Amino acid sequence: MTRKRPEELRSHRWFGVNDLRAFGHRSRLRQLGYDSPDWNGKPVIGIINTWSDINACHGHLRARAEDVKRGILQAGGLPIELPAMSLAEPMVKPSTMLYRNFLAMETEELMRSHPIDGAVLMGGCDKTTPGLVMGAISMGLPAIYVPAGPSLRGNWRGETLGSGSDAWKYWDEKRAGRITEKDWAEIEGGISRSFGTCMVMGTAATMMAIAEALGLALPGASSIPAAEALGLALPGASSIPAVDSSHIRMCAAAGRRIVDMVWEDLTPARILTPASFDNAIRVHMAMGGSTNAIIHLVAMARRAGIALDMKRFDDISREVPVLANVRPSGKYLMEDFYYAGGIRGLMAELRERLDLACLTVTGKPLADSLDGAKVHLRDIIHSLNDPISTAGATAVLTGNLAPRGCVMKPSAADPRLLKHRGPALAFEDYNHMAREIDRDDLAVTPDHVIVLKNAGPKGGPPASCMWRRKATWADRLLSLRPAMRSRSTPMRGASISTSPTKNWRAAAAPGARRRRITSAVTGRCIRPISGRPMRAAILIFCLRGREPRSRRFIEAVMPALVAGIHVFLAAPQQARRRWPGRARP
Repeated sequence: MTRKRPEELRSHRWFGVNDLRAFGHRSRLRQLGYDSPDWNGKPVIGIINTWSDINACHGHLRARAEDVKRGILQAGGLPIELPAMSLAEPMVKPSTMLYRNFLAMETEELMRSHPIDGAVLMGGCDKTTPGLVMGAISMGLPAIYVPAGPSLRGNWRGETLGSGSDAWKYWDEKRAGRITEKDWAEIEGGISRSFGTCMVMGTAATMMAIAEALGLALPGASSIPAAEALGLALPGASSIPAVDSSHIRMCAAAGRRIVDMVWEDLTPARILTPASFDNAIRVHMAMGGSTNAIIHLVAMARRAGIALDMKRFDDISREVPVLANVRPSGKYLMEDFYYAGGIRGLMAELRERLDLACLTVTGKPLADSLDGAKVHLRDIIHSLNDPISTAGATAVLTGNLAPRGCVMKPSAADPRLLKHRGPALAFEDYNHMAREIDRDDLAVTPDHVIVLKNAGPKGGPPASCMWRRKATWADRLLSLRPAMRSRSTPMRGASISTSPTKNWRAAAAPGARRRRITSAVTGRCIRPISGRPMRAAILIFCLRGREPRSRRFIEAVMPALVAGIHVFLAAPQQARRRWPGRARP
């Protein structure tokens, strides 16, 4: 295998050349206490860390970053820790889904703008895994994913507690008067006993395992209690519990491995293929994974230039039964799953259904990652001949209520509801339901079908926050949308309106059709030739809630801003490339 030479490292443009700019860069490293042996001829590794004080799922990642650094130093690299938005699922309102793509943009720009040759992606809480991976895919540098891992089992008076499902269960018990306030307070203190993500097979555990199955994590990393099918994590990394000492060792191993990946130029583009995404979907089905995985995996695939839609999930769901006896499809939790063999054990049971030639971050095919993998507890990880459920982890349904399709989890549903007819009880929105659902005189029976309106992507945030009002400055800002393209399409100056002021005001005229925010925020926004995005759409969120002053600001500044973009795009490429951070790797 051909290895890079030190002069070919991306960071060499910052530190290795003999010019005034490099002098400034090196002098600032010396200001931090580094000396030339720390960086000369060594890969610089960015550690993208989503730790924060408010995110208990990532509460241990501040310390784990030191273990990653230890591995990088052992392998002859220079570690640089770069903080990124944490996206604490239980805390961020109205939804972390508003910010997943912001994290993807932040990750990409942290990697692009800094003098790094590869990255370690540290996350786990629901939206952080796809956000980090999407950003790394777009940037195209070698990257390895370090999953936060699941938390330990909850416990209350000898009863095992699981995130989510038991919270709803005991809340109903409290409302029914079967447990006291004191009991409820004890449950509150016992349901989440350690750092790490939810210990059920929810979105976090699902996405950590998918990253490993894609080949982006070390084998086995994803289920260590503290999260693997795409091959983006070291084998086994995805299921190690957060507090397990194996998680510390996995972090150091990931640090060592990323240095070799830089020398090998092992980028996500070499790992992510249609076959690796099929592997990830098959693992997802065998785990009984979260239905939320669909929206994230589709986004990740499209970042990689791979076509993927809901039909592929439905097709594979009909082929692969549920093997993991983990809540909500089963009775155990992720800590038990790890002891039973974790993701490597599960994938070993699926060996005949997987494409074993897919490359992983180990630099070897998936088959090598599964060598020696075994299932130790058959009641937790079943075989293909004895599945937990043949109903499938995911079903895609269509009908007059959802002509473009909707998703359900048959393996976690009451069998009697898989085919059901009953009267509908419709609520206008969540608040309406919350006011009415507990009324003693509410005309409802066990056969009723509850319909909750205005709670999906169109009716819920950001639509409920931004579009239930007359045209405002936000509509004017979004009138730039004709100049926005998909993430994979570079654009040139000719794509931008030559009359920005007129076009901008036209969108705000009475009766003008308002544009949804989704396309603006999830798209590439304006992509200049240099490869550096200009994300004007972020202003929508920064300035929301200050409409009068913001309107005057936008009206005054926007024509100059767009004119400046014109000038920038029209400038000679040589002028834009003087700063090394602008050149693509």
